[in-house]
Formats: sequence, C-alpha cells, structure tokens
Amino acid sequence: MPGGRTAHSRFKIPLTIDDGASCSFTKQSGTAKLLSKASLIIWDEATMTKRQAIEALDNSMRDIMGQRDRPFGGKTVVFSDDFRQVLPVVRKGTRGQIIDVSLRSSYLWEKMRQLKLMTNMRAQADPWFADFLLHVGNGTEEADEEGNIKLPEDVCVPSTDKESDIERLIDHVFPALNTSMADPNYITSRAILSTKNDCVDKINMRMIECFNGEEMVYHSFDSAEDDPHGYYPPEFLNSLTPNRLPPHVLKLKINCPIILLRNIDPVNGLCNGTRLIVRGF
Repeated sequence: MPGGRTAHSRFKIPLTIDDGASCSFTKQSGTAKLLSKASLIIWDEATMTKRQAIEALDNSMRDIMGQRDRPFGGKTVVFSDDFRQVLPVVRKGTRGQIIDVSLRSSYLWEKMRQLKLMTNMRAQADPWFADFLLHVGNGTEEADEEGNIKLPEDVCVPSTDKESDIERLIDHVFPALNTSMADPNYITSRAILSTKNDCVDKINMRMIECFNGEEMVYHSFDSAEDDPHGYYPPEFLNSLTPNRLPPHVLKLKINCPIILLRNIDPVNGLCNGTRLIVRGF
C-alpha cells in the first residue's frame, strides 16, 4: 500500500528478539504518539513473521495505551497472509522449532478472529490453476513417498539434463525476444525466477548474449574491512557473489532493456566484511 513500511522499521522491532521482549520506542517518541492515534493497524505477510515480533508489539501497545489487560492495548490489528505459504525462517531449525515461532503458537492466537477469503483474485481467469494451488497447499495433491509433487505438463518445460534446457526455458518465457524487447509491456509481463544465485547469474549471462548492442564489461574492486593481515586476498573476494550486489564481472550491453535481478536471501543478507564497488557507472 502507498506509504507502507516494514514491521521492523515502523514498530522499531529488534532484529534479535526473545520471548517477552518489547519494541525499542519509548512512550514519549513519535512512533508511540502515531500508534496511539491510529484506529487500524494492518500487518501483511504476518505468517512469515516470528511470533516474538508480534508479541513485542503487543507488549509495547499495552504499555503506551495504558491497558495491560487488552491485546494490543485495545487497538484493532489486522494480520493477513496464508499459512500454506512460507512460514518463519529458523536457521537450521526443525519442524517443531518452526511451528513454535509461528503466529499460531502465540498466546494471542486464541484471541484473534479468523476471516477466510475464498476467491483467488489473481487467477479468476484460470480456475483450474487456482484449484491446483489449493490442493498443493492443503496437502491433498498426489505425492510420492518423499512428498514430491509431479507438476502437470501444461505448466512445465520438461528437462532433458542438457545445456540446451536454459535456451528452451528462455525461448518459452521470452518468445520472439529479439523482435519484442523494445516493448515495455512484453518485458514487464514475464520473468524467470530461481532459488539460487548461481542459476540467476547463468541465465543473466545467457540472456545478455541474446541482446543486440555493444557489450560493456565492468570489474569490481573488492576489499575486506578489518583485515590487516590480508587473510582475504582479492582473488577470494572476487569469487564471492554477495546478495543484492552485482557479480565480480558485470557484463552489460548498450540499449539493453532487461536486467534480471539476482535472488535476495532474506536469511543470510549480505556477506559480512566484504565491500564491493562497481566502477564505470
């Protein structure tokens, strides 16, 4: 929504949080005054948030509103999301640990009223796909002994375990790329997503080769902070691919309309101690 903020930024939630914690704003701060005047608080993607963060807001709201016996100090809070999607991330956590930090395990859950939305607004033109997503999310889709689901052929580009698979994938997602790359609607209406940065970089390089124009190559200058003994040589730093940063060798083409972004890791974040500067822009 316009003007929306992340929960950690808006409510000053500590990055490292335990049971019984509170937000880091005071009763005299501007954040406390804003929350005390708010008539409605909407928290999207709540099922991906650890319950300790939501409970921290509850503790702080009870304090600033002066109503310790009412959830969130009597304020109306709407949490939206789907538990069939991504749950909170626990590093190397077990299934039980993930469930323990989810919203359903909070003492607040029994005091919440559940409103279920039944219509998939994004897939109204394709009811079959909407039903298929529900079957997968509800665990009713047929799976093998390891829990793997076989995707219908209509939504797959079959793999042949050959190098040409990437070419077939690009041709399937971006048909007639050379003749349509100047059309903004063509570019923004399709994308290739990947779970690993290595795959994203590989697809990026192959797509850039398909573009017309003069190729420009930029190299990064990497150095590690607080490394007086030189334990991290430039060759090692150049081999790293920190999240949200370009690769060491960045290839671009003049008048190139597409830049595919690497996948952002919400858990690990950036590589600590590494500084990458791209020159030439």
